Amino acid sequence: MTETPAPPSPSDALRFAFGTLTVLPVHVSRWDRAAARGGMLCAPLAGLVVGLCAAAVGGALLLLGGSPLLAAVGTAAVPAVLTRGLHLDGLADTADGLGSGKPAEDALRIMKQSDIGPFGVLTLLFTLLAQVAALSGLYAGGWARGAAAAAVAAVTARTALTLASRAGVPAARPEGLGAAVAGTVPARAALLCAALVAAGCAAAGAAFGPYGAPRAALAALAGLGLGELLLRHCRRRFGGVTGDVFGALAESAGLTALLALALG
Repeated sequence: MTETPAPPSPSDALRFAFGTLTVLPVHVSRWDRAAARGGMLCAPLAGLVVGLCAAAVGGALLLLGGSPLLAAVGTAAVPAVLTRGLHLDGLADTADGLGSGKPAEDALRIMKQSDIGPFGVLTLLFTLLAQVAALSGLYAGGWARGAAAAAVAAVTARTALTLASRAGVPAARPEGLGAAVAGTVPARAALLCAALVAAGCAAAGAAFGPYGAPRAALAALAGLGLGELLLRHCRRRFGGVTGDVFGALAESAGLTALLALALG
């Protein structure tokens, strides 16, 4: 008789989230579907830590006399460092796969190659430029605005991964992170997580005037909405999700939330 594995503890879920989504020295004690479910539900917490670290670096640069532009560059660099650039790499690979216009099998093979093609290079370039430009404008209005935006963007980015891990979303490959987490999160739990994140963003935005709360909540929802559109497109093109698609979802959702705050 096969024994049913014990449900993961909160520690197992947090270890999975931080161990797979950041480079923080966290030992992943369990690597099974149950732990993946808990880990992906905790993904927004990993995003919050990344966002707060990014905000701290931006604040330190401003305190040392740096310009809003320099603070923006520092803030944009932190998430890349704390993920070893995996999300950016996934964004570039996904752009190459989508831009190739080839059938799913060929596109997935292109995405696995170690080099970056022209679609990936251009996507990375404009993504990073947009991040820095948006953060620079927000920091020009004060450290608190830039810091809050960095946190909202990072949390939104990881919440997009929670939604992409919901039941009914298949993996495009039988191996890799995409296969490990695809379909692990119950749809209702994923939607509840997204609602809680939007409410938390609204609470953070409330410090910036009467329109701050709805602006922050709408920015998060805009990021998650864009992530959902990209997810559906990737499912049609590739047949499901991969680790690269997860990276693309995170970067796209986070940037959309950031732009919404900068333009609001």
